[in-house]
Amino acid sequence: MSAMLDHAIAQILALQVRLLGCQARLAADTDSEALHDLRTTTRRLRSLLRPLRELPGVDQLEGAAQALGELTTPLRDREVLAAQLLERGQVDAARRRLADRRQTFARVADSAELRRLLAIVDAFPIFLRAAEREKLILRLRRRVDKRLDKQWDRLREALVDPAHDRHRLRLLIKRVRYGDEAYPQLEHAGRRLQRQLKRAQGDLGDWHDLLQWLLQAEQQADLAPCVEHWKAQLVVAEQRADDTLERLEKALGRR
Repeated sequence: MSAMLDHAIAQILALQVRLLGCQARLAADTDSEALHDLRTTTRRLRSLLRPLRELPGVDQLEGAAQALGELTTPLRDREVLAAQLLERGQVDAARRRLADRRQTFARVADSAELRRLLAIVDAFPIFLRAAEREKLILRLRRRVDKRLDKQWDRLREALVDPAHDRHRLRLLIKRVRYGDEAYPQLEHAGRRLQRQLKRAQGDLGDWHDLLQWLLQAEQQADLAPCVEHWKAQLVVAEQRADDTLERLEKALGRR
């Protein structure tokens, strides 16, 4: 049996348990982090799957995870905006965006997207074991290692591009970071580099949030009191993100 396949299946089962836990938390509205944890778990699942593409069942599982992400992205964005509004003292505007949280959580918990994802996750290890018996899975460790290497190469190329796109860099950083966490035995990043990736992802996330809030403020009048503050913060966030990306570029050059 392939040790890499055993690892992938063990990770799938662990993520399945976490998904079920998130579903239960959403249905009961036990805490405010349930939706965030569902999205994080789904993202980790996709990171685990990305190097396994072309194996039986991967396309279906990836598609189900993507559909759930598309369903929950605007809901999570609204939560983050509401938290920012509370921080800025805009209580009424925040409450309007959180008014139907219980119903929203319940809809996600019972959504066709989440139910489909859970059904495919439940059957996925069986598909993988069947493929292993039919000798459809060969040299899996080498395949995963090679595909993770390509993700790192794309990040390096994007970092040295003078016209780099912060949106794309944010996505590439997420991919290498979560890919490394999904397959730690391949040792693509040490602790120090993981910290730098996390910092870069966080700084780019702050920049992205501010940009999105300013775009929304063009259509949502109750955001007007925050606009000047967000514009000033966006300038700071851009510089901080660029400084962090420069340090990450140097770190990858030494890797």
